[in-house]
Amino acid sequence: MQPRNMSMSGVVDLAAVKAAQEAKEKAEQARAAAARQGGGTAGVSPADLVIDVDEAGFERDVLQRSTEVPVVIDFWAEWCEPCKQLSPVLEQLVVQYNGRLLLAKIDVDANQMLMQQFGVQGIPAVFAVVAGQALPLFQGAAGKEQIQQTLDQLVQVAEERFGLTGITVDPDARPGAAQAAAPATPVGPYDALLEAAVQALDAGDFGGAVQAYKSVLSDDPGNSEAKLGLAQAELLQRVQGLDPQQVRKDAAEKPADVPAQIAAADLDLVGGHVDDAFGRLIDTVRRTFGDDRDAVRVRLLELFEVVGADDPRVVAARRALARALF
Repeated sequence: MQPRNMSMSGVVDLAAVKAAQEAKEKAEQARAAAARQGGGTAGVSPADLVIDVDEAGFERDVLQRSTEVPVVIDFWAEWCEPCKQLSPVLEQLVVQYNGRLLLAKIDVDANQMLMQQFGVQGIPAVFAVVAGQALPLFQGAAGKEQIQQTLDQLVQVAEERFGLTGITVDPDARPGAAQAAAPATPVGPYDALLEAAVQALDAGDFGGAVQAYKSVLSDDPGNSEAKLGLAQAELLQRVQGLDPQQVRKDAAEKPADVPAQIAAADLDLVGGHVDDAFGRLIDTVRRTFGDDRDAVRVRLLELFEVVGADDPRVVAARRALARALF
């Protein structure tokens, strides 16, 4: 695959005067807040310049860090041969920038929600986040010289438009020490809201449960209990009032009907038929294109949330979905 978008042209559109100024102000405010709290990432080890990131840690490890230093994102997968060629080059170059860039590596098999949010159509794919602003860099394999030119432009734009000069690298620092020393961000308590959500679920008030879980997540996006509860409540809300017999009849008679297959998969999962639900939607992904395929993929990712990311059935289905997509 030939590299596409091997330029910083996307930054020009993204960093229009007003948007750039707002992002720069937010970055300055975040840096000032970190300085007041004694936080920041000064004195990081060279090993801390390349990190593995998942959905749970994305806000902390990418969005928040991007207020101090541009974060390059490498979307990859174990089965992707071009990724195995590109990733070491990116890692080597980022370390050479000596704190002016960070590299966040995201495994698409395990983090398909992030892949969806960035609009990744194929891998390897490389993006950047600067002061909370996402921008595409390139897709596909690329030569070291081309990559370095792109990263040079990224560093320049980050400094000139957003005032990001990077972080201090200490060769003697212990890997992970900066993160371990950083003060934890206080969250919660959310016991009352979570209890209210459970009570709403027990009472069949699925809409009320959804709102309670969303209230928790608005303050604490990484709250695992609220994320799982929300996915479950939304599923129960969707199947409420459905006629199971009619839904299954429609799905059997209309294999190309995307809403019918999605509704049947919801019922499969509620009934405990996890593999059937996942298999139905993966087969539908293979048969569909464009908006229909995207709708099926999004629903499958939502069902993954209901079951739990660590469940072996979810892990296997993520791999099958990746094969179906790519």
